[in-house]
Amino acid sequence: MKISRALFAWLAATIVTAVTGSIAQTQFNLAAISAIGAPVPFAVRLQTTLLDVAGFAPMLAGVTAAGFLVAFVVAAFIGRFWPARQAFLYSLAGAAAIAAALLVMNAMLPVTAIAATRALAGFGALTAAGALGGWVFAALLARRRPRNMA
Repeated sequence: MKISRALFAWLAATIVTAVTGSIAQTQFNLAAISAIGAPVPFAVRLQTTLLDVAGFAPMLAGVTAAGFLVAFVVAAFIGRFWPARQAFLYSLAGAAAIAAALLVMNAMLPVTAIAATRALAGFGALTAAGALGGWVFAALLARRRPRNMA
């Protein structure tokens, strides 16, 4: 049961990070379009966001899942020595996993893979999505089942 809870928490953290990160990158891209004078009405903003969640989030989920796999194992090891700070450690691990993935992609690819990460604010927003995912992982992992009263 402990393994299935960890797998569920990892999957949920990955989905939360991918969806949140996708929404953030979409908003940064639309802000850049708006900054050059193109109108971006709410309906277009909403439709673009939904299309990006459907199209971009799965790719981001793959990157996130791989990064979280490594980062959460490291956080679990460190957490053995610092058990009172599990949520902090997993949040930090989630942020570090996304930051590392973005830095590696930006260094290895000829173009910036995620346009929002060209600016520090966009990089920070995606990293914050990773921290949120780490927190979700910690929260789901820590959930206790009620004890039998029999």
